[in-house]
Amino acid sequence: MKQECVFCKIVRGEEPAFVVVEEGRYMAFLSKKMSVRGHTIIIPKQHFEDIYAIPEESLAAVMSMAKRLSHHFVSTIKATGVNILHASGKSAQQSIFHFHLHLLPRFNKDRIDTWPDLPGCQESCSDLLKLLKVGDDGS
Repeated sequence: MKQECVFCKIVRGEEPAFVVVEEGRYMAFLSKKMSVRGHTIIIPKQHFEDIYAIPEESLAAVMSMAKRLSHHFVSTIKATGVNILHASGKSAQQSIFHFHLHLLPRFNKDRIDTWPDLPGCQESCSDLLKLLKVGDDGS
């Protein structure tokens, strides 16, 4: 854990948090800047900076918790959908460098638009595929 990381401070009990669930090496708590009703942050307790650093086993466990909480929010606060948001790296607007997911419960007619208005890419898919296609060996 990093001393200055706010999420690590929450894990150590040095920062207050409204903890929704804490299980073993993972926890979820309400966002201090709640964007929507039930906005929850899901983290591994161990410090991993971003998606590039988190081991696949830990990533799978965080996603599993996101799925469980999504079902839980349907039954408890009557959510009718969810958005799961993540950013890795400064250019992706990551602001806290401890891997985390934002789970945003959604409700019918909430009129919230979490989908960004992106400019689009003019590069042809066939050209881009040549660069991005993963080989049979996984590379």
